[in-house]
Amino acid sequence: MLTEERHAAILKMLEEKKAVSVIELTELLHTSESTIRRDLTMLHRMGRLNKVHGGATAISGILKVTEDETAVKHSLHVEDKHSIAQYAASLVNKNDFVFLDAGTTTELMIDYLTEQNAVYVTNGIVHARKLAQKGMKTHVIAGTIKAVTEAIIGTEAVHSLQRFRFSVGFFGTNGVSLQAGYTTPDIDEARVKTEAMLHSNRCFVLADASKFNQLFSVTFAELSSAEIITTTLSEKQFGTRTKVIETIPGKETIST
Repeated sequence: MLTEERHAAILKMLEEKKAVSVIELTELLHTSESTIRRDLTMLHRMGRLNKVHGGATAISGILKVTEDETAVKHSLHVEDKHSIAQYAASLVNKNDFVFLDAGTTTELMIDYLTEQNAVYVTNGIVHARKLAQKGMKTHVIAGTIKAVTEAIIGTEAVHSLQRFRFSVGFFGTNGVSLQAGYTTPDIDEARVKTEAMLHSNRCFVLADASKFNQLFSVTFAELSSAEIITTTLSEKQFGTRTKVIETIPGKETIST
């Protein structure tokens, strides 16, 4: 099969499935993994797809305005989320005053938190329960509950956050974009994230590889507002805009 034919087949498969693995492509195209990886690298440089660890995802040219329910999110990218959450939890130190944003990866952080001599503030209903069950000193902000994400949002939530000054904040995001920064589909949830970031001395965004180059309707912060914890950073453009501040096997922490 000619190179052009393989490229066309790869792009067609991505159009149908939105994400493919190297193994899938080797079986479909009856070629070697090294050839497929070269194809993906070439197509990535051409801007035709996003090359990620173990495969590729489709370029999202569509502005997204909705998101999956929390139950669905829990089943996606599980291994990466656990790695990200475990590393993020290790960054909490004694006497920290921590903001923990609602989200599935930030929720997983709680499983790995060991620092009892810190205070935790959250806008996540499930987060608050799990923190309290672990014996952590926990505060929940006031506001309205958003059913889809089980997050506390709204004007009252923003006002609640204005009283606090956090030493560190951990945030979820729906999308990470060079042009738009960190994005989410909900303007009320975005306002809470923005306010909490403004009141945090140091901000971390927890984002698996699927979040990069995804664009949702509301920007809640510029890339420079936070450091990103991720398992894979294959996108060269993000690499030129960031620096690796600490790398451990399987995990990278990058800051803009």
